[in-house]
Amino acid sequence: MRVLPRDNAGRRTERGPAVLRRLGRIDRKAFDLVASARLPGLEYVLPRLSHSADHGVLWFATAAGLAATRRTRLRRAALRGALGIAVASPAVNVLGKQAFRRKRPVVDLVPPVRIRWKLPTSHAFPSGHSASAAAFATGVALEAPAAVAVPVAATALTVAFSRVYTGAHYPGDVLAGLGVGVAAGLGTRLFMPPRPPAAQVRPTGTESVTVTDDGRGMVAVVNSGSGDNTAENVKLIKSSAEAAVALLRRELPAAEVVEVDPDGDLAAAIDEAAGRAEVLAVIGGDGTINLGAQAAVKHGVPLLPVPGGTFNHFARTLGIDDVQDAIRAYRQGCLGRSDVAYVASPGGPEQPFLNTASFGAYTEMVDRRERLEKRLGKWPALAVAAVRTLRHSEPIDMVVDGRTRKVWLGFVGNGLYGARGPAPTWRDRLDDGRLDVRMVTTGTRRVPRARAVAAVLIGHLHLMPGYRHWAGGRLDLRSLDGALRLARDGEVGTVPATLSFGKHSGALAVFCPPGPPADANEARPKR
Repeated sequence: MRVLPRDNAGRRTERGPAVLRRLGRIDRKAFDLVASARLPGLEYVLPRLSHSADHGVLWFATAAGLAATRRTRLRRAALRGALGIAVASPAVNVLGKQAFRRKRPVVDLVPPVRIRWKLPTSHAFPSGHSASAAAFATGVALEAPAAVAVPVAATALTVAFSRVYTGAHYPGDVLAGLGVGVAAGLGTRLFMPPRPPAAQVRPTGTESVTVTDDGRGMVAVVNSGSGDNTAENVKLIKSSAEAAVALLRRELPAAEVVEVDPDGDLAAAIDEAAGRAEVLAVIGGDGTINLGAQAAVKHGVPLLPVPGGTFNHFARTLGIDDVQDAIRAYRQGCLGRSDVAYVASPGGPEQPFLNTASFGAYTEMVDRRERLEKRLGKWPALAVAAVRTLRHSEPIDMVVDGRTRKVWLGFVGNGLYGARGPAPTWRDRLDDGRLDVRMVTTGTRRVPRARAVAAVLIGHLHLMPGYRHWAGGRLDLRSLDGALRLARDGEVGTVPATLSFGKHSGALAVFCPPGPPADANEARPKR
């Protein structure tokens, strides 16, 4: 027991400012009220819940469950929640507890049934469990829908309350921990901007689309070769495609499904399907969706993009994460108009892209990855290729809008991107009529390798010297080193040295998912 000093009258007193002394008394009284409370049914639940949150086990298990859904928003929520814990935990346990050194409560009033595990012996203020809980819940709330964020937040508050109920902390410790956790969760936005749930597209006006409950009039083309091309994974990718087709056939039995083998002429199959379809659906990755967009624009039919490849940036930008989302978007009959960007050489045809076109170090990395992936697998090959590219890549001598530059990395986006990384993945709008241009240039043949690696790894190219970022409706390039390797929506090829980038505003009619963005752009469906 702490012995307090006495005043001249012999009464025990507390040291420190009057406000802090008063807050301390209120804190202890609140603890006594909770300790003496009896909550039938929770005497056994709350201690176990509190114990499950030791070392963040409860939250990391929840993050693993969210990531296992393979839904983009939930995976980002899991990542942001884990990052929030990574910030909050050391802030509390290393800095906060050592700075304040507050002792744990005396648990005389706490029934033994609640103290089922050994009480912690570290300092009490702030509560580390509460900080981790709040950081994870805040991170999830920034990304996930309310149906997920609300139960996670409720669990976090219950864990925080359990720390007082089991005698581990005073209420003030818990409130301070919650504050630190919320600040840590919100702070993740500094290096990982929240992604909007869906990009907006231009309203279709008076256009209408034929929508039937059974899918009559839809032709769906499935690229069975989408995804990882390594031999050991082909079976898995095909099984995934077959599952998507099975769901499409069950929900829309009158829709025509065309499956194209990896060796088939995918572009010809999509073009032929678009010629007889009232709605063209395409299942595949970004490269496949690109072919579908070209055919949809050519034949004047709306496109329903269904994610089915390794990367599905365009579909997910619209808020379509899987086949179920695509079916809901179709049945709602929500149409919008998306811009289509293109790159062309003098006298040559336009080559459209829906997401990005890149050149320089990025295409070198893709080429290296493709050479390595049959031996290493796609993701290990990507990691090795990235390291080798950052070590050995040399800038390209180019003329950019009339000015000579040495370009190490170039990126052109269809619309303005929100993230600052080397390959930004989200946009607020798909109808802004602008190109997002980002380049890393250098005045010499040597690129600062260590700084380049750091900038790419943390996703902030603007930290590199020579980083340039601007927006416009057109971009003219000429490579002084000859033909250029260019990646369009992930597909790499060789193009002439002289190129022009531009946009066709609102050229593509595309289905949007239900929800606020779709409601604003909803066309009247015919049934």
